Amino acid sequence: MLRSVGQTQVTDSGEDPRVLGLQEAVSRMRRELAAHPKQFSDREVAEDELAVLAAMAECGDPEIPRMRRALLLIAGAIGSLSALAPALLQVRNAVDMFGELPRQR
Repeated sequence: MLRSVGQTQVTDSGEDPRVLGLQEAVSRMRRELAAHPKQFSDREVAEDELAVLAAMAECGDPEIPRMRRALLLIAGAIGSLSALAPALLQVRNAVDMFGELPRQR
């Protein structure tokens, strides 16, 4: 399918697949974080930032700079918990689907 620059693809239900991907990734990360037995000091930070991403996905028009900040805070909060790495990668890939930030000069 050809698309004009600046247009986004939509599903049959009229939803942006990037938003659906973000919702799915955030949901998975929340489930895996909730199921993770280890308590760590920044767990609440990760949960709060996942809530931010979930809210942005729900509204359907997330802010790229805020999404990237949330992703960095989540990654920093979970640190080196390798069990959560696949879910975090899915969140990162979902955020990346929205594009890059414009470079500042």
